[in-house]
Amino acid sequence: MSPRRQVAFPILYEGRKLDTGFRIDLIVDERMIVEVKAVNELSSVHKAQILTYLKLSGLRLGLLINFNVALYRQGIKRFGL
Repeated sequence: MSPRRQVAFPILYEGRKLDTGFRIDLIVDERMIVEVKAVNELSSVHKAQILTYLKLSGLRLGLLINFNVALYRQGIKRFGL
């Protein structure tokens, strides 16, 4: 199964579907969220974003990848619930 890209993510509240404008960059194998950034430094907002996506989606594993780093491995952060 190929990853789904730019997945629109509505929220269900009291049986109603609310279009929040959330877009998950990648969902891999319906098991993991991948959020991609190209920023000087990851901030608490980026971390809160992926944690929110994990909680609302029910998925348990996420990667936050920043491509604006000297070494690729320095830009990968793993999150789990």
